[in-house]
Amino acid sequence: MTDLPAILLVDDEDHALHSMRMALEDEFDCFTAPNAEEAMKVMEEQFVQVILCDQRMPGQTGVEFLSEVRDRWPDVIRIIITGYTETADMIAAINEAGIYQIVTKPWHPDQLIMVAKNAAQLFRLNREHAQLSLEMRYLSRSVETKLEEQRKALREGLGFEKVLRGPDSPMNAVVEQARQFASFDVPVLITGEPGTGKAALARAMHYASLRSDRPCHEITLVGVEDDLLELELFGARRGALPGLQVNRIGLIQKAERGTLVLNGIDSLSPAMQMKLLPVALRQQVRPIGAAEMQRCDVRLVAASHRDLRAAVAEGAFREDLYYALAAASLSVPPLRSRLKDLPMLAHEALFEAAGQHGKIVHGLSDDALAFLANHDWPGNLRELENEMLRMLIFSQDTVLGPELISRHILQATPTREGSDPALDQVLEGTGTLKDRVEEIEMRILRETLTRLKWNKSRAAAELGLSRVGLRAKIERYGIPEPNRVEED
Repeated sequence: MTDLPAILLVDDEDHALHSMRMALEDEFDCFTAPNAEEAMKVMEEQFVQVILCDQRMPGQTGVEFLSEVRDRWPDVIRIIITGYTETADMIAAINEAGIYQIVTKPWHPDQLIMVAKNAAQLFRLNREHAQLSLEMRYLSRSVETKLEEQRKALREGLGFEKVLRGPDSPMNAVVEQARQFASFDVPVLITGEPGTGKAALARAMHYASLRSDRPCHEITLVGVEDDLLELELFGARRGALPGLQVNRIGLIQKAERGTLVLNGIDSLSPAMQMKLLPVALRQQVRPIGAAEMQRCDVRLVAASHRDLRAAVAEGAFREDLYYALAAASLSVPPLRSRLKDLPMLAHEALFEAAGQHGKIVHGLSDDALAFLANHDWPGNLRELENEMLRMLIFSQDTVLGPELISRHILQATPTREGSDPALDQVLEGTGTLKDRVEEIEMRILRETLTRLKWNKSRAAAELGLSRVGLRAKIERYGIPEPNRVEED
């Protein structure tokens, strides 16, 4: 017998069933059915834990089938697959059917695996909760409350499931380290470029720790003046500051028995480093105006844009504070080092933006993804999210093409490392004037053609070339024309 959790895949399209099975068969014992009637027979014969069901099917719809499943097998985790074109009435029906999650088309295999694994874990937690309720009725209600909080966090995707990554991603090793550190109650230092997702990783560690039922607070230290920062972190006694008529509780106290995430720890001034040191070393805090230190119980997770060891060597950061914060350390890779994750991350950002702004999209074209993969992404995930929002704003079709991409990204040229050298590097680099001018000319040609959907007449007019001259330059530089070409 297999130890894998059983999942039932229901779809009237054979290719969709095949795709889902291919994505999930390594992690699940997969059963398939082409309609609700056959699916019900599988349910009666097999111990199914999770159902993935398409909404639009002949006969019973997905919602109708899953509503029937809810009545007969309420413990089974029910997930429906649908598109952004569904009506508000259908969404209401989904809610009434008690469906755990909606997966929108087109889905990414790694996204589907993550959703299904999350559902299987929730099924297990539900069973454990039921067992605990029978065996531990004499115990305090706090046991059940803590388990319910963990289930809630899992439902909301606050754990490591929120850190999107592919099977070959360099983020996998980082997440595995983070999982290990999460279970040990020690401070953690996370380093990485701005926008790489350090804060999300810190929150995931909190929800995987023994402190998950306690608060997790987060503060960005960059650009905050010391007086305000001291008040925010440590709080103040009544009367310690002008106009302060009541005690002010600081974040360290608010995060009691929980986690405090300190973003931009490398920007902390020497004076604030000194004031944070007792918290990191001895779990002691002194509010403004207090005569004595007070005990505190808070786990510190610090995030830094730069290598703090270099800052210590330069004398810009206290060595004792560094070692107090870096009992465990993680390094998050930049987006340019995890380009295999780019399609999944780009689609996630696009669909999230589409949902927020109520715009229907089905995804990105292959040509668009190819251009995005050429870019160096100095702003990392934040820059990618901004680019997806920009493309969404200007899009007219449900599938977004490369003509919507920002011009500086379209002008990127692939290198052996898979990303483009910045334009400044071309201008300031070595090589003959002819080679450097041709490099820039090739980028401008490719960007213009892509932006104008390869309409050569318009491109030639914009660039001040004849059609013959434009074709000659395309052939000279070997600029590949995409498969989908609009006729001039």
